[in-house]
Amino acid sequence: MKSAAALPEERKHALLDDVLELVKARLSLLVLMTTLVGFLLGWRGPFNWVLLTATLLGTALCAGGASALNQWWERDVDSRMKRTRDRPLPASRMLPQDALLFGLFFSLSGIAILALFANQRSAFLAFITIAIYVLVYTPMKRISSLNTLVGAIPGALPPLIGWVAARGNYNIEGCLLFATLWFWQMPHFLAIAWMYKDDYADGGFVMLTANDPEGRLTSCQALLYTLFLVPVTLLPSMLGFNSFVYFIGALALGLAFTAFALRFISQRNRNAARNLFFASIIYLPLLLGLLVATKK
Repeated sequence: MKSAAALPEERKHALLDDVLELVKARLSLLVLMTTLVGFLLGWRGPFNWVLLTATLLGTALCAGGASALNQWWERDVDSRMKRTRDRPLPASRMLPQDALLFGLFFSLSGIAILALFANQRSAFLAFITIAIYVLVYTPMKRISSLNTLVGAIPGALPPLIGWVAARGNYNIEGCLLFATLWFWQMPHFLAIAWMYKDDYADGGFVMLTANDPEGRLTSCQALLYTLFLVPVTLLPSMLGFNSFVYFIGALALGLAFTAFALRFISQRNRNAARNLFFASIIYLPLLLGLLVATKK
């Protein structure tokens, strides 16, 4: 039997775990990684650690706030899907109003930090990210299979936020970061949609996989976006932003990623989709690291 003294500590750990689940901590780490890459690519001159810290903290709070608001909105849907029914809200370990307050507090705090310590343009991009994710993408998942195209927009904005925080303006190099993340997300999300197509159907989400029982359209689109991703990732070198070493590395990574998309289109099963998903997880940090290491 557990002692009474141990219970409060266990509750603290349980609450911390629920908060991390609410803000989707692993997804927020990906957001921070892409924001950091955007900042490092955009920065010129003596390094400013205060600005970098404020940029990462503000973006992390915005990402966590958007995730909390998303889970607050979709708590009824999450309760119907196997992979989400144990989240804090559908499992009744957290009150909806508490999740809403968490989401609003984190979002507003993140925007304020970016506006005060970085610049207003990065704060505006963070606001747009939250607005599209929560107010457009979240309800659109129940209406149209085009939701993935829209959902990729807020997912692609964090590196641009980092770039604008560092540079103070927009240019083609920052926009290429956005395009890279947007095209990368499509095969990544399509693989997830195929892996959990039954779950999404149970939740009432209108996904591309719902009307594609054999996976022909889903796998073809995954391959198409992967093929578009390759030339987009080569542009930084072709335009002189990165060295030829980057061109060779990006091309090799793109061809390897495409090979997994081709396997998905030929097999169209859960295992092929899972392999494409893991390939996307490995591909992105390698590509972004190469971008930073070879910038001119």
